[in-house]
Amino acid sequence: MSSAEQINLKIKEIEDEMARTQKNKATNQHMGLLKAKIAKLKRQLVDGPAGGGGGGKGDGFDVNKSGDARIGLVGFPSVGKSTLLQVMTGTFSEVAAYEFTTLTCIPGIIRHQGAKLQMLDLPGIIEGAKDGKGRGRQVIATARTCNVIVMVLDAAKPLTHKALIEHELEGFGMRLNKSPPDITYKKKDKGGVNIVVNRPLTKMTEETMRAICKEYRVISADFIIRCDPTTDEFIDVLEGNRVYIPCIYVMNKIDALSLEELELLDKVEHYCPISGNLKWNLEGLLEKVWQYCDMVRVYTKPKGQDPDWNDPVVLPRSKRTVEAFCNRIHRNMIKSFKHAIVWGVSAKHRPQTVGKDHILDDEDVVQIVKKV
Repeated sequence: MSSAEQINLKIKEIEDEMARTQKNKATNQHMGLLKAKIAKLKRQLVDGPAGGGGGGKGDGFDVNKSGDARIGLVGFPSVGKSTLLQVMTGTFSEVAAYEFTTLTCIPGIIRHQGAKLQMLDLPGIIEGAKDGKGRGRQVIATARTCNVIVMVLDAAKPLTHKALIEHELEGFGMRLNKSPPDITYKKKDKGGVNIVVNRPLTKMTEETMRAICKEYRVISADFIIRCDPTTDEFIDVLEGNRVYIPCIYVMNKIDALSLEELELLDKVEHYCPISGNLKWNLEGLLEKVWQYCDMVRVYTKPKGQDPDWNDPVVLPRSKRTVEAFCNRIHRNMIKSFKHAIVWGVSAKHRPQTVGKDHILDDEDVVQIVKKV
């Protein structure tokens, strides 16, 4: 029996124990410990026997990042990912009516709103992908590097397919359309586990937190809890390798549905209906992708010249300071930075002279003034 099979067997035993255990206040701590044990075993499964990246890229998966954002197409085989890549980027990806046509990662480029978006057509995910079935671990490892996940689903198939893929991605440490729990966690040399709670806890107790810390051999640490976390969220903080990625659920092949069936799909959150073959609503999908990328465009203005409206500097909304703008242009620019002159929404008056910590907004215009 391989090491992966042994780990899966241990996970199955713990899951069976959880299924047998009655869920109430008296068993909350025990259930929390069992979840922590499963999380640790799943990490071993992902990392491989030597902890050396069992979810490595492998042949065909070593695609360099390109452009301002990376979009990953994931889904079961034969749902239309390759067709979608072709119609949106003009990149050829083999299409056929049988499963597993795409065996490697195929990249394409979309230009939108002045930004360059890299779209990846990933091989179809199957059940058990997170456990290494098919090329699942390589597929999901690449998906983890994306700014946005586009989960392509066959609108005519059961919605349970969505839950199955979510389960595979969750098992690989991906959290879709979620924010990290507001927990500050810092290890220290001594002093035990100190927990400061800023709001009432309704989903787990401090005793359960301490028990999970003990399972992870966290003997001394300071925690500041500014949310009401679940056991799973607290474990995620201790694991420290979770990625939080926005996801769009693309319902493809809607041309095969009735109006009544389409209305039912409207209840799915974060969804976008399309037909890849008939090119229906592709502009709507592209706008939604851009919205979920959450980027800002900043235009450069050389002294005495008009702004360069054709080639914006594109920054994540979470990292849009003047310093980040300078670093995106050239990594040494900030060394000679004196101040910046800004026109646009972020400026209190136009123009405004600002420092490197100034927060920029979408479609701002920036002129950099260097030290003499």
